Amino acid sequence: MSAIHSSSGAPPGGTAAGEKRSPAHNRFLIKLTVISTLGGLLFGYDTGVISGALLYMQDDLELTTVSEAVVVSSLLFPGAAFGALLGGRLADKLGRKGSLLVCAGLFFFGALICAIAPTVAIMTAGRILLGFGVGAAAVTCPLYLAEMAPADRRGRMVTINELMIVTGQFLAFSMNALLDALIQDPQVWRWMLGVATIPAIALFIGMFFLPESPRWYAVRGRFDETKGVLNLSRHPAEASEEFNVITQHAKRDVAEDKGAAMRDLRAFPWMRRILYIGCGLATVQQATGINTVNYYAPTILRSTGLGASASLILTITVGIVAIVGTIFGIWLIGRINRRPLLFTGFSGVAAGHAVLALSFLLPETSFRSYLILAAMLFVVFFVQTFIGTLVWLLLSEIFPMTIRGFAMGIAVFVLWTVNAAISFAFPPLVEALGSTLTFGLFAVVNVGSLVFVVKFAPETRGRSLEELEDNFRTHDSDNFVKEAPAGVHGG
Repeated sequence: MSAIHSSSGAPPGGTAAGEKRSPAHNRFLIKLTVISTLGGLLFGYDTGVISGALLYMQDDLELTTVSEAVVVSSLLFPGAAFGALLGGRLADKLGRKGSLLVCAGLFFFGALICAIAPTVAIMTAGRILLGFGVGAAAVTCPLYLAEMAPADRRGRMVTINELMIVTGQFLAFSMNALLDALIQDPQVWRWMLGVATIPAIALFIGMFFLPESPRWYAVRGRFDETKGVLNLSRHPAEASEEFNVITQHAKRDVAEDKGAAMRDLRAFPWMRRILYIGCGLATVQQATGINTVNYYAPTILRSTGLGASASLILTITVGIVAIVGTIFGIWLIGRINRRPLLFTGFSGVAAGHAVLALSFLLPETSFRSYLILAAMLFVVFFVQTFIGTLVWLLLSEIFPMTIRGFAMGIAVFVLWTVNAAISFAFPPLVEALGSTLTFGLFAVVNVGSLVFVVKFAPETRGRSLEELEDNFRTHDSDNFVKEAPAGVHGG
């Protein structure tokens, strides 16, 4: 397969001929980002809200350790895992916009079913439906943003989705605490879960005001629409230059395409290679153990001797730290290469889990409770600043255009499967091994993750999606580009 090399008069990560985008272009990019990342907000809310709802749901639905694990993990597997495969297929067949419209419907009906569920079985069914929406949105939102964004804005725009995810989790933690204070009723958890219907409606309505991805149009030969969408957010010279590159790659890819993603993967070893790396990145992101904090923070804190209300209030700090870390991470992404950030992240997370493991060896005092909280916050900060945001960004960047939706779906399927396995295993693992050995195991796993990213993670900063694809076509994983272009700014 041949590589196409484009010449450009634009500075790395800049606009063509150094021209600035108009206020209208910037307003469009802001509208695009705000509306499409409502999917990320819902992703965050629906995964975070269960942490507080569990405290009341346990008695109301008579949950055992196993049924509690099922309720938590069913959103993740089979829900989000197969939702990711669904989202990848829908993103390729219906377009990125069409897929997000389907996600909005799944979010709405899933939240409604969970809020009125009379039994564990119906609650689990609602959580699975919600999971389909979470998984599909996890694929489609970053994919849509990466394909819509100018190269110098891609890093910031895609990572705004991660900011919306942690904002959704913060809103979930805050809403849990607020409703707990306002509604003195054991069934307050139903209100906690039902609130998610509101942003679902907003996402559905908002997507009608956004266009389809220009790259999705291009691989279907709809070049007039491709140019029209690019002109919404680029200066004419920049749009024309990017249009030429996209159409050249689209024509080549369609000409060489075997007709289906699976046949492409069988035919081209370089595609399989980058898919394996994407699945590896998805795995190590979840192996950070971040979701044991997101899902079980109130339960962990209550186990240290704190009351239910105190545990809910203190869990809000997890959401605050996640937001601060994500904002700081977005700032860093515009200034520092991807790989050094990943190295820092996994080193910090391994250290945080080690401290958390040792904290459980201390006598049960209020100091111990707050030290455990501090260690959890340390882990959350390093994950959100250096890992969570970056992995979603890398997954949106590395896959070739003709199989991008399908490959993203496979990688996110792996991500949610690992997430579900860890979330399901965590309560019985703590029960069997104790907290010290469990969190010590997370520390060891994250050292292994650091080794993986050092060897395999490519450097994507400062290059267009098409330039990255050309590099992956012509180099093996040991020789992928590991440095950003000299003088790159932003992106």
